[in-house]
Amino acid sequence: MGATLPTLLLILGGVLVGGTWSLHKQGASRVAVVITGLLAALSTAAGLLWLLGDKS
Repeated sequence: MGATLPTLLLILGGVLVGGTWSLHKQGASRVAVVITGLLAALSTAAGLLWLLGDKS
């Protein structure tokens, strides 16, 4: 699959970061903001680690 999946994970992380910021600006509950932020961080970290660990 090459770099397709890590790229998609990084794109998802970016979308989730934007969603987190939007939720924060709209005054959403702290729980929603934290969960969305954690999902963004997890997606971004997974994409980066996948790319760094790929030796092909």
